[in-house]
Amino acid sequence: MTRRLCASVHLDEAFAREVDHRLTGDRLTALGLTLGINFVALARHARAALLRRGALDRQLAWLFAALVVSLLVAVWGLASGHGSVALIGVYGPLGILGASWWLVRRTESQAWDAALEVFRGTDKVEELAPPVEPAAESWLQEHSLKRANVLPYADAAALTNPFVGSGSKIKEAVWQPIDVSKPADAPNGGKLTIVPFDAVDLHTYVAKQMEGIAGLDGLRAKNRLYVLGSNAYMLPPLVPDRTARPLPKIPPQFVQAGLKNPGAGMRTHLCLERVGEGGRIIVSMYLRAILSGPSLTWEVACYAIPPVTTRFELVDRLPLANFERWRALTRHATSRVWPELRGAVGRIRDRGRRRRNAAKTLAKLRRDITEQHMLVDYGATDSLREWIGDWSQAGYAERIDSQDFLFRLQGGVLVATEKFLKDHNVDTSSFDKAQANISTQTYNISGDIHNSAVGNQGHVTNNGPQGQGPSGQSGAPQP
Repeated sequence: MTRRLCASVHLDEAFAREVDHRLTGDRLTALGLTLGINFVALARHARAALLRRGALDRQLAWLFAALVVSLLVAVWGLASGHGSVALIGVYGPLGILGASWWLVRRTESQAWDAALEVFRGTDKVEELAPPVEPAAESWLQEHSLKRANVLPYADAAALTNPFVGSGSKIKEAVWQPIDVSKPADAPNGGKLTIVPFDAVDLHTYVAKQMEGIAGLDGLRAKNRLYVLGSNAYMLPPLVPDRTARPLPKIPPQFVQAGLKNPGAGMRTHLCLERVGEGGRIIVSMYLRAILSGPSLTWEVACYAIPPVTTRFELVDRLPLANFERWRALTRHATSRVWPELRGAVGRIRDRGRRRRNAAKTLAKLRRDITEQHMLVDYGATDSLREWIGDWSQAGYAERIDSQDFLFRLQGGVLVATEKFLKDHNVDTSSFDKAQANISTQTYNISGDIHNSAVGNQGHVTNNGPQGQGPSGQSGAPQP
């Protein structure tokens, strides 16, 4: 998926600008999770594409100015009777149009070459484009799923879904309570002594065991603290500078504290994320162990992100044969030369105005924070991967894979929990009763998949009508 998106920024200027703004732009809000995307590589290629485009606009702006001058010279020559001067003024615009046509064609050819080199090449993607600013590179590297352990979520998501950017909600549930206060029977009679444990111990055990138990290679399991955006400032390691964006990584003790003592809009969840083949679909399960008195319950939330929109399939259709490529580039340059030439000055002016307005707005917000102690919502609203997803592109294979992932994750959590309780000498009779009910839960993905339930013996049964797709998902918005 990283290769496809890195290729797409070379072919889609609007997407490149959105990526550059999200990943390296000056902002105060948190960035959504990477979820199968190499942010460093994507930021580099987006910047390279924009620099190429900016260079073209500057060249065309000078040519347009020369065109205007040539036309004025031609008018003056005709009006004053200087035929030779008028002749120069007439042929000048033709040469300028020819040069503009060549620049437009060359730039598009360079974009195609860059896109194909990324998409079809074997070199590391991030090595095919120059780095961006060192501070931005370092920040993006820290934001990888392997390192990031905290995510502020927008206040608007507090009532619905704190797991911003994870896609469509498949299921939210609290599993049946399990009595963990009774010791297990000793082999020679009597009772064993329960080994004390807390929620952190259980989370750590499940995270380490899940990949092997669930049989999902590449499963990412990590404890992550979710923080309400307007409360992020209460956690100094998260927001050391209230006039800058929050950090993606904090000391582990704060993550553990969000599990032992949740509150103030801060809770720690065990995040299990599985990226499907080629990054086409992503399934996430968020768990939180709740130990209260003699019982243990699991808070469970499942989400899925569909394949990307058809907008990112252009790289698949680029002509490779010499003649077809020549014809397509020629057709593109011929149809775009005048709009590109005429609009170059306006595009440069609009980009400058947007940058100035954004900087002015952000400067005012920072003054309000420092001078008036204004509270800011630092939370992320979505993720880049969620933003470009489209459920209409999810085929049978993706929907079946999603259900398989979720069933494996659910089964893995149950097996890991049972093993953990046995290792701590807890009587699992209560767990066995709860498991019988938990195992019949269904996961409806999208399209015409029937609801399925995994029974106690692992059999799959149908439970009625066709499942409804995740709510609220459509094609990606156009930037």
